[in-house]
Amino acid sequence: MTSFGDLLGPPPTLLTGDEDAESELLDGADPAAVAAAHPTASIAWANLAETAIESGQVIAAYAYARTGYHRGLDQLRRHGWKGFGPVPWSHEPNQGFLRCVAVLARAAHDIGEEDEHLRCLDLLNESDPAAATELGLA
Repeated sequence: MTSFGDLLGPPPTLLTGDEDAESELLDGADPAAVAAAHPTASIAWANLAETAIESGQVIAAYAYARTGYHRGLDQLRRHGWKGFGPVPWSHEPNQGFLRCVAVLARAAHDIGEEDEHLRCLDLLNESDPAAATELGLA
């Protein structure tokens, strides 16, 4: 049974995360330096994207979020994800990817790319219904 009660659906995908990147960020390292040192770590791109969107740099936020989103998709596929199925918010290593999807949704909305905005919201809801709420998009 999946974490969302679908007996026939795929099991949840649980990323392994990047302990070095996560540790560096927790220690206060510059997210840009962390992203440069660990370019596959969605968590670093999520930090950059969130900082950019909060400071009104929508295009930079979009670019950072899209990079983290694609890095996250690569990781999800390596972990057996087939383009659908649960990606639980409660599993902390999944949060970098999900945070990137959320910022991408916000930035797409801000620049008028409504199709992308809606696709990202759908992906968040399909990944974990709690993710959009946790990320302030519900």
